[in-house]
Amino acid sequence: MNQSNHGLGVLVFLSLSLSAVSVRGGDDAPGTFPGVKSKWNEFDQYDFKLDDFDCRVVVPAQVAQGRPWIWRARFWAHEPQTDIALLKRGFHVVYCDVANLWGNAEALRRWDRFYEFLTGSHGFSRRPALEGMSRGGLIIYHWAIEHPGQVSCIYGDAPALGIRPYVRDLEEGNPKLVRLKAWMKAHDLTLQTAKEYTQDTLDRLAPLAKAKVPVIHVCGDADESVPFEEHTGEFARRYRKLGGPIKVIVKKGGKHHPHSLKDPAPIVDFIVKSFAASKRPREER
Repeated sequence: MNQSNHGLGVLVFLSLSLSAVSVRGGDDAPGTFPGVKSKWNEFDQYDFKLDDFDCRVVVPAQVAQGRPWIWRARFWAHEPQTDIALLKRGFHVVYCDVANLWGNAEALRRWDRFYEFLTGSHGFSRRPALEGMSRGGLIIYHWAIEHPGQVSCIYGDAPALGIRPYVRDLEEGNPKLVRLKAWMKAHDLTLQTAKEYTQDTLDRLAPLAKAKVPVIHVCGDADESVPFEEHTGEFARRYRKLGGPIKVIVKKGGKHHPHSLKDPAPIVDFIVKSFAASKRPREER
């Protein structure tokens, strides 16, 4: 090979090598994603379809070792301080549209597909942190119960944890049923079968407790949309009884539906420490 051809060959090789790195990514390279690129709080955001549903990935400026990520369920960008803080710590923040599915089988199918895409094609950690606000609590817990070994921790923010607390004392014709009809339809429930339903998160905590999945909930003690005692209060009692680790941060007063903390440091520290611990064998934690 003459000198000019040799030089051209070297350039082609280097170009192909650099392209491969940009697609695969790594602990210090964010990698590339399909779809429309934009900015979200100064970070690169990619919006794209996976099969037939909408997905979103926000990329940190510097990816933390192990490629950690937090999976946001529902209500994108509402009280985003935890997500922004984690981006600054090297976590990806991702979203997969499951609106109006209420954690049903179709929602689980989408999450399974998105999980395999991120872990298989982009090298993300196989143990994400899950974040669910309000009805987002349904999908994070339904998915985690099916995959307890694939979760580093769960952050529930005033999460709804079951339909029975809402329908227990209702009769047909009650105006409160109007806002519950979509939930019942998503799971093929009537009012009577909803009252007898035994597949709520509160009924199926054993797999999470056995896997020692760390949980943190942030809730208001006077929340009227997701009453504390019927949801997080009952969850915490059952989870602790099963040996599951949980931390509950209770905000006092008010009848609104409060989310997050003005300073998200306690939430962020919990998630970062839980991810670090998830990389060690269970017996060493």
